[in-house]
Amino acid sequence: MYHNNSIRILTGNSHPELAQAVAERLNVPTVPCTVKKFSNGEINVKISESVRDEDVFIIQSGCDDVNDNLMELLILISACKTASARRITAVIPCFPYARMDKKDKSRAPITAKLVANMLTVAGCDHVITMDLHASQIQGFFDIPVDNLWSEPLMIGYIKRAIPGWQNGIVVSPDAGGAKRVTAMADKLNIEFALIHRKRDGKSLTAPERMELLVGDVKDKVAILVDDMIDSGSTLALAARTLHENGAKSVHALISHGLLSGPNLSLIDELPIHELVVTNTIPQNKHQEFAAKLKTIDISPTIAESIRRTHNGESISLLFGEWAETSGVHVL
Repeated sequence: MYHNNSIRILTGNSHPELAQAVAERLNVPTVPCTVKKFSNGEINVKISESVRDEDVFIIQSGCDDVNDNLMELLILISACKTASARRITAVIPCFPYARMDKKDKSRAPITAKLVANMLTVAGCDHVITMDLHASQIQGFFDIPVDNLWSEPLMIGYIKRAIPGWQNGIVVSPDAGGAKRVTAMADKLNIEFALIHRKRDGKSLTAPERMELLVGDVKDKVAILVDDMIDSGSTLALAARTLHENGAKSVHALISHGLLSGPNLSLIDELPIHELVVTNTIPQNKHQEFAAKLKTIDISPTIAESIRRTHNGESISLLFGEWAETSGVHVL
């Protein structure tokens, strides 16, 4: 029998494997919960155990069918709120609509702000997420938001699994990732490089190309770092640009492997040694088609953040030595 205010973990259909891994690390069972659709597409949620006066963590990632997964999360939050949960934390490893974080052209929606409002109105008290596309998304909320980083895990992977990393260079495929790669380069005590992407001509259909703006990659191990890979076109352009500039080998490390492109087998044809992503999004199906794809397990980081949140401890340790010394688990 659980005492009041114990950790209760719920999950929808987006990433049950991650929720199970987190629950096992915390040594607590997941709350039996059925999330299914009616014939007309409406989502029905049934929570089979009491969550009254408990500390509830709902693990749901923004992947695959993003809109259904977001709606599942909102309904689960609302169900727990009306069931008198003491605190409801949404654990969203990959935040949905994170790329729509600013009004970059006329009449463009800021959908990330809309998602923040929906979570708050549904009854969410706290959000834990990982590697937001833009850190200012935290400011869209009036509730606490903890943005975890995969950077310490990536650094641990580089030191353990990439031979010759001391003669490496950390590369960002766009100017937006400059802050990320400079921080990693400082911690690894190696150089960094920036690539600029532009079109040959003013037409939207004009071919794209990349050019090296900062840094020299000749005869070095290039470590390409980004927060998200979707169709893979940016990765393909960047990898070819690095090889043309004389890189010895290219390793791509990317936080969120959406990989929604039509043909995953094309990854194996890219001039890269490996593509390393985290399991903020399920990668089981992707790995069947791409031999170069490797997955870093983030469940230890998520589990520790939940434990520290529940006990009222600081989670800033997760951004530094704890993650680097706890080991890197490759699935």
